[in-house]
Amino acid sequence: MRYGSALRDEVTAPGTTPLIGVYDMYSASVAAGHYNGFFVSGFGFAASHYGLPDIGFIAWPDMVAFTERLRGAFPRHHLLVDIDDGYVDPEVACHVVQRLERIGASGVILEDQKRPRRCGHADGKQVLPLGEYLDKLNMVLASRTDLLVVARTDATEEDDILRRAEALSETEADVVLVDGVRSVDWIHRIRKVVGDKPLLFNQIAGGKSPRLSLSELTDLGVDVAIYSTPCLFAAHQAMDTALAELKFADGRLPAIGDASGAVGVAESTDLLARNISRHHPALVEVSV
Repeated sequence: MRYGSALRDEVTAPGTTPLIGVYDMYSASVAAGHYNGFFVSGFGFAASHYGLPDIGFIAWPDMVAFTERLRGAFPRHHLLVDIDDGYVDPEVACHVVQRLERIGASGVILEDQKRPRRCGHADGKQVLPLGEYLDKLNMVLASRTDLLVVARTDATEEDDILRRAEALSETEADVVLVDGVRSVDWIHRIRKVVGDKPLLFNQIAGGKSPRLSLSELTDLGVDVAIYSTPCLFAAHQAMDTALAELKFADGRLPAIGDASGAVGVAESTDLLARNISRHHPALVEVSV
């Protein structure tokens, strides 16, 4: 299957394509029941794999290995992978892109930040000189065959945002992302300078960008929306609540049944069994 072409076709179809941020195999297993596209979020992966904030700790072999596991369990889902700055060097960025394409990634996002890098919705971001980033981006574009490439700028100064967005739209990148967009007016301004190039919008709870529905984004001319952290933040809240309730109940687990809506071993195993290649239900029966 040509995963890049499949995602490219969906991005260029009418409407705004949602891609849901997943941070581990279990979150992807839940998200797969609701959406057909994943965003392999650097924020979520740094949190789940290392227990660290998204400030440059990710090692590319770890991200490649995670993407490979995702593709094995979800052969038909779109997988857009955050590769940050390409792990600094252009040669490394090209190597990672080629590895990701071989294992079935649909696309990558390459940003123009310089180290120390930050989450796109954090303060203190610094960007490479535009020419230096364009050289890296063009090397990455030349190294892919079918993979979709999103060119991302983290510029924060108004004139530089528009200058970079326009420059990225003139490359062979498939999609442009300006991260940390602060208002609907700025979406209009960016949409104008990128012309016909598909536009991506990044939504993160508590971030700098406005909370917009897919219908609103479609009306604004946005082609793709990535939701970096809904699974991660929901898990955080749910685990905290569950453990507080367990402590309050003196260690007595909640009842599991159709009326309760709670998840038990049978429900969890049924979810995970769907990820087994050539699924054989008899192999994963659970006695409860």
